Amino acid sequence: MTPTITPYRSGRRVGRDGFLQLLHAEWTKFRTVRGWVTGTVAAALMMVLFALLTGASSNQKGSPPVPVGPGGEPVTDSFYFVHRPLAGNGSVTVSVSALKSSIPKGPGDLRPGTVPWAKAGLIIKQSTRQGSPYAAIMVTGSHGVRMQDGYVNDTAGPPGPVSAESPRRLRLDRSGDTVTGYASADGVKWTRVGTAQVSGLGTTAQVGLFVASPPVVGGGGTAGSVSTATFGDLRTQSGWAGGDWTGDQVGAESPSFAGYPENGSGSFTGSGARFTVTGAGDIAPAVRDSLPTGGLLRDILIGTFAALTAVIVVGALFMTAEYRNKMIHVTLAASPRRSRVLVAKAIVLWAVTFVAGSVGTLLATPLGERLARGNGVYIFPVSSSTELRVALGTAALLATASVLALSVGAVFRNSAGAVTTVLLAIVLPYILIAIPFLPASVSKGVATVTPGAAFAVQQTLVPYDQVASNYTPYYGYYPLAPWAGFAVLAGYAVASLAVAAVLLNRRDA
Repeated sequence: MTPTITPYRSGRRVGRDGFLQLLHAEWTKFRTVRGWVTGTVAAALMMVLFALLTGASSNQKGSPPVPVGPGGEPVTDSFYFVHRPLAGNGSVTVSVSALKSSIPKGPGDLRPGTVPWAKAGLIIKQSTRQGSPYAAIMVTGSHGVRMQDGYVNDTAGPPGPVSAESPRRLRLDRSGDTVTGYASADGVKWTRVGTAQVSGLGTTAQVGLFVASPPVVGGGGTAGSVSTATFGDLRTQSGWAGGDWTGDQVGAESPSFAGYPENGSGSFTGSGARFTVTGAGDIAPAVRDSLPTGGLLRDILIGTFAALTAVIVVGALFMTAEYRNKMIHVTLAASPRRSRVLVAKAIVLWAVTFVAGSVGTLLATPLGERLARGNGVYIFPVSSSTELRVALGTAALLATASVLALSVGAVFRNSAGAVTTVLLAIVLPYILIAIPFLPASVSKGVATVTPGAAFAVQQTLVPYDQVASNYTPYYGYYPLAPWAGFAVLAGYAVASLAVAAVLLNRRDA
């Protein structure tokens, strides 16, 4: 009788359990090397330290308060206002026959120029207090008639410029909190441009003519401008108090008002139904150009660069140290499937760095913000979800950069070369886009295709179509959405990891 022989089966399961054991082995390697642990902890501490230094070194105490709109957002609310009180409901109509702008070409040299978002028209406003609710109907330098309210709402009306041969008639009607704007080319046929619900106008509001002229954008900076409008056939109906028209520069001392160019000033002349009004400033949401003293979350997280250096060094050493001390032979002998070793290292490194980065950013953000605000710095407001996205996105940036360094280290087998390469790939693009006068097309291109695109995860500002500004990475406006920018860095990391895996399988250890 032939005995039955049962084949031997190892008690060690392959596949999932084997990979978990490999992960545990790589985690054990990482945590037992003091330098790697210290470097990762140092990255988190640097996030906190730089946030504290940034907050403590800022000092804007005594600065004029930043005007805030009805939605809690910072606004630019500076313009020349010729007004009278309106009690209850009523309407006002005017004809605009000219809107001309001047731009400084040199010190004290104002010359005619185009200011696309120069504004002239009718406005109803709760008061002359900055940030108070309003609605306005206006002609603009290059964008035709617009109806705007709440600082962020903008509705397009009939296109085209105004002139003495082609004036534009405007009308603003109030019924309770409902304000409606109309435009007409002949005063007979009227087009409703828009209707706004303006809460908080009160029983008596200030209504009248206004002119605003925001700075013009060019060469990576801005230049102040001033505009003059000619109004005629001014008519009022119902609810109007008696008395003369009063002219005021709203927001003359506001930090979001660039002021008048040299040899320029606000004024109005005329009487009866005809006026000439000169003004500067804007009525719009504040952007980085108009509020350069405003702080951003990315300013608080300036320690990202120091932390990047630390995690990139750790990431490269996590791979290259095994080549230097010949431990790679033991590692690959224990796990012949070499690509699995690389993946296990990447997972362990990413997880450890992400946890450390999350702790650092989640501590740094509120601490730095509190110190900065205590020193009078205005921080552009963000929602709690955006603040969390910035913190965790920055941690993910650090973790992914460390994996990129690991992959490049596997390719180069040299820590110095890997660290230098990855630092240049990530930090150099950010240095380039930090040059304010770099052409916008170049700056946006660098922030789109290089690993430095990942800094978009720290973006908190949004551009506005009705505000001309330098919407470039230098000012905090990235061409890619936050997670799309991060995906660019992740793509580089995954591609590098794939190349490293192929080379690791083909080359001798």
